[in-house]
Amino acid sequence: MPKLKRFGIIIASILILLSIMLYSFQEKLIFLPTKLTQDHVYTFNADFDEIFLDTTDGARLNALHFYTDNPKGLILYFHGNAGDLSRWGEIVLPFVDLGYDVLVMDYRNYGKSTGKLSEQALYQDAQLFYTYAKEKYEENNIIVYGRSLGTGIASQLTSQNRPQKLILETPFYSLSEIAQERFPFLPVSYLLRYKIPSYQFLQRVNCPVRIFHGTNDNVVPYASGKKLYDSISNGNKKIYTIPNGNHNNLSDFEIYWNGIQKELDPASIK
Repeated sequence: MPKLKRFGIIIASILILLSIMLYSFQEKLIFLPTKLTQDHVYTFNADFDEIFLDTTDGARLNALHFYTDNPKGLILYFHGNAGDLSRWGEIVLPFVDLGYDVLVMDYRNYGKSTGKLSEQALYQDAQLFYTYAKEKYEENNIIVYGRSLGTGIASQLTSQNRPQKLILETPFYSLSEIAQERFPFLPVSYLLRYKIPSYQFLQRVNCPVRIFHGTNDNVVPYASGKKLYDSISNGNKKIYTIPNGNHNNLSDFEIYWNGIQKELDPASIK
C-alpha cells in the first residue's frame, strides 16, 4: 500500500474515532456538575427558602429563592456549566444586596437535582421556574439573567415570555459554533446534540437586552458575544465591554458593577 494512501487511512480512522468520542462524551465536555447529598444543608448570609419543583417526566429540580424586604423585583438566574447551588448561591448574593429577590435553580444532575438531561429538558425546566416566578411576581418585575451556559437557556426562555429585561453575562452566539471552533476538524454540526442557538432565540426577544463580556475571555471569546450582540434586531440593546475581563472575573471590575447597578435601577426599565 502506498505510504500516502496508508497515511490517509490513518488520519480518517483517527477522525472517525474522535467523532465517536465527541458524540458519546459530549455531555461530560459541556456539563461539569458537582453533586450534593439530598440532606445537604445550605448556609448563606441572607434570607432564603430551598424549594423543589417536579417535572412531568419525573425529574426533581432544586432551587434557592433568596428574598429581601420590599424587593425591587425578582432576578431569575441561570448559572454556568460547573458547580452547584452551594457555589452559585454565594455568587448571586450581591444581587440581593442590590435590593432584588433572586431565584436560582440547579440543572438536572447538578447538586440535588435529578432527571435525564437534554437540550429540550433545559428549556422546559427553565419555563417551569418562570411559571413558578409569575405566581409570586408580576411579569414586568422579573429580570432574566444568564451566565455562560445559562445565557442560551435564558435567551430561549425570554423568547417565549415577556420579562422586564434580559441580562447576559459572557454569552455565546451558539454552542455549536463554540464547539466547532474547539474541534475545527470534526463535523460538529452533525455530532452535537446540544446546539443552543442563542442568536436565533434573540430574534424573538422584545424586551431590553444587556450583554456583559470581557475582552480576555478564553472560554467564550469576546468575538462570540459581540457577534451575538450584532445579530440582535431589537433596537433596545446594549453591550458592556470589560477590558481585560476574562470568563470568571467580571465581578472584579468596576465597569461591570457600574453597569449592573444601572441596569437594575428601576428607572432604567424604559
